[in-house]
Amino acid sequence: MNRKSSFLGSCLLAATLAASALGTGCAHHYYRVYDPYYSDYHVWNGAEVDYYHQWAHENHYDEHRDFRKLPPDQQKQYWTWRHSHGDNDHH
Repeated sequence: MNRKSSFLGSCLLAATLAASALGTGCAHHYYRVYDPYYSDYHVWNGAEVDYYHQWAHENHYDEHRDFRKLPPDQQKQYWTWRHSHGDNDHH
């Protein structure tokens, strides 16, 4: 009986660790981005990504390029566009 309990305990521990690892892999990582042109912060989350994709599509930019890697003039274009679209009260 002791071997069975040990085996079941090991399986339970392995399943718990696997579930934890899978959950961490699916977690979304949000960060704050400072908008120097409007002196405010935006939480870069799913909603902001949607706005960014819309802006990139409208302006014929690569929608999958990381915002942080855009040249400063394109970042400024985005922030100018962003402040005229959507909910600007939640940053």
